[in-house]
Amino acid sequence: MKKYAGYEAKKSEAAGAALPAGGYVAKILGAEVKEYDWGDVLVISFDIAEGEHKGFFANRWKSDENSDFERKWKGVFRLNIPSDKSRYPDSDKRSFNNCMWAVESSNKGYTWGWDESTLKGKMVGVLFRNREWEMDGKTGWTTECCSVTSVGDIREGTFYTPKDKPLKKSDSAAPAAKSPAETAKEVADIISDDELPF
Repeated sequence: MKKYAGYEAKKSEAAGAALPAGGYVAKILGAEVKEYDWGDVLVISFDIAEGEHKGFFANRWKSDENSDFERKWKGVFRLNIPSDKSRYPDSDKRSFNNCMWAVESSNKGYTWGWDESTLKGKMVGVLFRNREWEMDGKTGWTTECCSVTSVGDIREGTFYTPKDKPLKKSDSAAPAAKSPAETAKEVADIISDDELPF
């Protein structure tokens, strides 16, 4: 076998792997208001800016290039904009106020001025929780950005990882991640040597 240019022994993220639940320092890449008949939503797109998962969503975007599914940017936080249409006006106000506090306190000299385009390039702390999903009779777990906080809270470790969100009909908790050795053993238990193509 001939060595190829650029070889480096390096573990790669599994395709479609979820970001672990917890807190991360993120950079806002863009923000836009989406209008719905029930109210408006501020959609904030971001990527992880520090730590071992830096660039997580950009890497995921690249790996999804040849996917059979619609390619979407996965680093997103959706925030209901409080209005007369709000179903939960007090909750929407608390969440919106907290988000703007998180951005302002993470970016010295920045003040929210009701122009979503000014959020681009700003830093913020993002909090991910485990969420159970169901589709076509199948269920599983992923993570989602459910809240924001200051970058200082993330760097100092003074945040709380949000509680898991199981499906309403389920009492299950998020499964513990399996080690590569456990996964390899499961595969070895399923496939016998005489089934291998080599």
